[in-house]
Amino acid sequence: MPVVMARDLEETASSSEDEDLANQEDHPCIMWTGGCRRIPVLVFHAEAILTKDNNIRVIGERYHLSYKIVRTDSRLVRSILTAHGFHEVHPSSTDYNLMWTGSHLKPFLLRTLSEAQKVNHFPRSYELTRKDRLYKNIIRMQHTHGFKAFHILPQTFLLPAEYAEFCNSYSKDRGPWIVKPVASSRGRGVYLINNPNQISLEENILVSRYINNPLLIDDFKFDVRLYVLVTSYDPLVIYLYEEGLARFATVRYDQGSKNIRNQFMHLTNYSVNKKSGDYVSCDDPEVEDYGNKWSMSAMLRYLKQEGKDTTALMAHVEDLIIKTIISAELAIATACKTFVPHRSSCFELYGFDVLIDNTLKPWLLEVNLSPSLACDAPLDLKIKASMISDMFTVVGFVCQDPAQRTSNRSIYPSFESSRRNPFQKPQLPVSA
Repeated sequence: MPVVMARDLEETASSSEDEDLANQEDHPCIMWTGGCRRIPVLVFHAEAILTKDNNIRVIGERYHLSYKIVRTDSRLVRSILTAHGFHEVHPSSTDYNLMWTGSHLKPFLLRTLSEAQKVNHFPRSYELTRKDRLYKNIIRMQHTHGFKAFHILPQTFLLPAEYAEFCNSYSKDRGPWIVKPVASSRGRGVYLINNPNQISLEENILVSRYINNPLLIDDFKFDVRLYVLVTSYDPLVIYLYEEGLARFATVRYDQGSKNIRNQFMHLTNYSVNKKSGDYVSCDDPEVEDYGNKWSMSAMLRYLKQEGKDTTALMAHVEDLIIKTIISAELAIATACKTFVPHRSSCFELYGFDVLIDNTLKPWLLEVNLSPSLACDAPLDLKIKASMISDMFTVVGFVCQDPAQRTSNRSIYPSFESSRRNPFQKPQLPVSA
């Protein structure tokens, strides 16, 4: 084919595509960004999983947007993506816009990501989500910036390495203390003790001073699950979702030592309390303050009615979240610069578990990697579907066929280009 004719065909195709985009300018699933380049980015709608609206699917289908799910099973993520026209590809495929995985990626896989591809974990996120690494990072910040500024964890010791220090503290305050494996979740392996002899030192564990003055609602202990999205570690960009879940114990709280082994009284994990015969579920998504799982906003409304300063409480919670992430910022940002070729390739949804004591001080219990997206009750679906949809919109999926990766123009600045020219003002990612 003559070169001129080929060029004409390319220009015609490009013009046709531009016209198609122009026709979609007012589509509810497209947001235009990228300055004068006018990059189309997908907007997600939580109600799509219920309405099955074909008009919502059309953009994803037109650009052949795709995803793959690896080493995890998230029906909610799959439902939302499918409702927006994404199709699922084999876990071994390299043509995808999103890889949703239950574990960290190896460095060689991170290096192969193209600009339009995204993965739901940063390298070295375990600096926050492993209890021993989180503890060490926060202790380091206490030494650097002062204990009071980073007093967000209860007094904690890593055993067996700090066993002597723990015994010294125990001699001054006999407890109770709470024992947690360093790399567990959902309350597995967690128990209370009031004597060091009750601790098994066969593996690394954390032992923390038990917060025995928790804030109670109707005499029940509870904690709060908060959803925190990080879209960049350099610069650091953090989003706190406006809604969360308050999870209640199923047995009324009693400080008596005779109840120290009662997990249904002392632990607030849903995975623990759902096994209790006293667990109460709510089947109405519009009722957010009934049973053993409330919405966070319903909990805040209740506390405000009781005369509590909920505005100050949430300011302290936000401060806790920021300081927690800052404690691991350098390690994760360094790993991103080393392994991730594009600034926009990674994002992370963290599940923060926070306990509030009766002075309204929030305490960090743990940070969860891949927080549960199971929807065992209508309230779960109501909150989590909206949260995931907002997250995907903020992350910013460019409407681009993943099979067509060749492009002379960069959509986002790379870490490499930023290092080459440190005086050039970087273009903000779509998420900003």
